[in-house]
Amino acid sequence: MTDDLTFVDTNVLIYAYDRSASEKHAIARARLTDLWGSRNGVTSTHVLQEFYVNATRKLPRPLTAPSARRVVAHYATWPVHRIDPGDILEASDLEQRRKLSFWDALVIVSASRLGAVRLLSEDLQHGQTIAGIRIENPFV
Repeated sequence: MTDDLTFVDTNVLIYAYDRSASEKHAIARARLTDLWGSRNGVTSTHVLQEFYVNATRKLPRPLTAPSARRVVAHYATWPVHRIDPGDILEASDLEQRRKLSFWDALVIVSASRLGAVRLLSEDLQHGQTIAGIRIENPFV
């Protein structure tokens, strides 16, 4: 692992397992494969729980609970930030200062706590930097 850590947001994980997402599916799979190879992928408990719920309930062809659990267990081998009350308070402050959604702010706080330099997400403006973390939308 290098110092070039990349935090993966829920939407990228979802697309990687949503075969109906065609182009986004292929892009997400390729980016995750690269992160596995470089050992630079990181995420959070928030992302993993959100993935589980959405993958088992909201995909056109939802994953079975056992399949989704296997995916969560797979990504749990990465460095994973565990949300604590201090993170919630910091995210609520960032939410107000930067006019973000609370959930996006919590992702940024988690990425920061892990030392990530980039965040893969389609939920924030591509190319902007927040809290020293560069936002990359892999689908643009």
